Amino acid sequence: MATLILVRHGRSTANTSGLLAGRTPGVALDERGAAQAAALPARLAGIPLAAAVSSPLQRCRETLRPLLDARPDLPLHIEERVNECDYGDWSGRKLSELNDEPLMEVVQQHASAAAFPGGESMRAMQVRAVEAVRDWNARIDAEHGEDAVYALCSHGDIIKSLVADALGLHLDLFQRIHVDPCSLTVIRYTRLRPFLVRLGDTGDLAALAPRETPDTGGTAEVGGGAGAP
Repeated sequence: MATLILVRHGRSTANTSGLLAGRTPGVALDERGAAQAAALPARLAGIPLAAAVSSPLQRCRETLRPLLDARPDLPLHIEERVNECDYGDWSGRKLSELNDEPLMEVVQQHASAAAFPGGESMRAMQVRAVEAVRDWNARIDAEHGEDAVYALCSHGDIIKSLVADALGLHLDLFQRIHVDPCSLTVIRYTRLRPFLVRLGDTGDLAALAPRETPDTGGTAEVGGGAGAP
């Protein structure tokens, strides 16, 4: 079956502002995020991609733009089911404020029981994302053969939930997974089970260096921004 390259969008203006962006419109890549996106074509050079699939949000489209410019024949498909989690009333709020919400502890420790006020549950988020990937695997296999590779650009919590599914991990454990902005995570699907080939690959280990100041390059996702390394 198909091999899937999951691309987390580059660093965004919400990431650097410490906001939980959610589906708030107008959240773009910041300067560093644009540079990360510009490096994608070289990082994926030599890999024959059958298609590119993207969340509909601006920051994901901007992340894929340099890759699409470098490969004008690469088709882009917008997939609503890999959109960011609908954080409802939490969208656009400071993560530092949300850390004091009782629900945040549930999100971090018992994600399968978490549902955002005015939004969706984390269970529903994972289900729709997994169904989307299963459907795209079948489509890519049918159109390009079982050795085909395709890229999908999405968000931190979506990618972590897909990795948890591939590893057979309960959703309550998905907060143990971390993916940096513009990192690449690769899952090879087979008839019997998926294989995690790469996780959060940024091409360097700079992100492991101790930080002297609070994280400004991390996530503004619930799963990555609060209580995450």
